This record gives sequence, C-alpha cells and structure tokens, in this order.
Amino acid sequence: MCDPNSENDAKDFTPSPCSLERREFIKLMAAGTVALTLSDSAIANQVSTSDVLINTPDGTADAFFARPNTGQHPAVIMWTDIKGMRPAFKAMAERLATSGYAVLLVNPFYRDVKGKALPESFPSPEAWSVLRKYRDKLDETAIVSDCQAFIEFLDKQTRVDSRHGIATLGYCMSGVFALWAAQHFPQKVTAIATFHGGGLAKADPNSPHHGIKRSQARALHAIAEKDHEKDPQMAPLLTRAYQEAGLLAKIKIYPGTQHGWTPPDSRVYDDVQAEMAWQDLLNLLSPQ
Repeated sequence: MCDPNSENDAKDFTPSPCSLERREFIKLMAAGTVALTLSDSAIANQVSTSDVLINTPDGTADAFFARPNTGQHPAVIMWTDIKGMRPAFKAMAERLATSGYAVLLVNPFYRDVKGKALPESFPSPEAWSVLRKYRDKLDETAIVSDCQAFIEFLDKQTRVDSRHGIATLGYCMSGVFALWAAQHFPQKVTAIATFHGGGLAKADPNSPHHGIKRSQARALHAIAEKDHEKDPQMAPLLTRAYQEAGLLAKIKIYPGTQHGWTPPDSRVYDDVQAEMAWQDLLNLLSPQ
C-alpha cells in the first residue's frame, strides 16, 4: 500500500522517455487542453462528465461521473489511492467511459475534505500523518455504507444499464474496498479489479481474502513486481481463495513495476505495463 517506504523506493526509479511522454499527454487530457484521442472508441463514444454529490449515512460524498453521451452502459465505481481525487484519476475515468462504461470516481476522504485531499507538503511526514488520519476512518463498515449509497446513485442514472451489474476498481489502499464491495453486494458487483493493492491477503484469520467465498465477481488483481518481492504470500493466497470459491480470477505480477505504477501522474508510472494492465481491465469488464 502507499506509504513513506514506497515513496522512498520511487526516488530511485527512472521512468523511460515514452512513460514521460504518455504521462504528460494524459495530464494535458485531464486538464482539458487536448482532445480525447486515446482510442477509436473515444471518437465513437463521446463522453459527458460532471461533478456530483451523493448523500451517504456519514455525510455528502463528492464524486466525478463520466459516461457516454448516448445509450445505457454498465456502471463502474472507481476509488482512488491514498493521494485522493485528482486530475490523473479523472483522466482514467474519462478514458474508461470512452470504452462504453458509466464511471463514478469517488472521493474516499469526503468525511474530512472535499475535492483535493493531498496536502501541499506531500510527501512530508506531516502530510502522511494527515492522509493516515483520513484513511483510518475507512474501515469495512464505512466502505460498505458508502458503496450502498454509490450503487443507489448509479441505479438511478439514465446512462446506466443496471442489468449488467457493477464493477468496482481499487488502487493501492482502496484495493480492499473493491474486495469488500464484492463480498457485501454479491448480486450487484459482477467484476472487481485492484491495482497494486495492499493488504488483500495475509496469514491472518481477519484477512480480507477470506471473504472471497461470499463474492460472485470475476476479478483482476494487478500486482507490482516490487510489491510481490516484499509480500510474496499475497498472490498465492488470493489464487487459492478464488480457486476454492470457484471464481474466475487473474492474479498477475507485472514485471519491472514498482508500487503505484498505473496512475499517469505517479513517479513510477510504467507506460508499457500500465497499458497491459488497462487492457487486462477491459478484458475483465467485457469477457468474451
């Protein structure tokens, strides 16, 4: 999971020139300064975006909703990593919408802050302290409560086809959120994906992976090679849990990647492997 150690690892990482070009391109796209031209589907499916507010038992959650302009489409709930809501994630939500999905990108820290959560002093110890306080409130009970509200919001949207179920996506700290959603809403959540998620499976009776047997969702767990080196037991524990549950899952370690390699604003963004993970996500969401 994102923490000061992963930030220290990032200091020694040198991105390839193509990674830098890709990252800058998506940054510009997020800022609205270039057209959406990432794929042919971007031309075929023009998208609308809006900032939305969703009432939850704990307050009002702010979120970013991206969806195609026409038709009805499967819904996706996307949670951010510990750095919170920001242009890079909005760009990813828009990109996914161009492939025919109604994407709700939520601010996980709405209980404490609206909009941008990342302190200006990040990655200072003080900034990490602030982010940890936000994160500590997001236990299983809180996330399940939030997810119920997000599902109800999506079911009311004219561009959402609720017959296809909902997918949930989690990055770093929020990987476990996607797992919890599938376990508590098995009739609604049909697919989940986690990217460099932390703490998904461990030798602990309270480990989140023990609840996979309550899920009915197919899954993708995209694991950074660096994370696998630090925690080699997570992948086999996940694999065994899905096998025992009889669920389709891809547990994949992406070579050469560091923790946090998929968001385009990450210091360790890996263009090649991020694109592979993106294609794996699309394959998960639209199985053949």
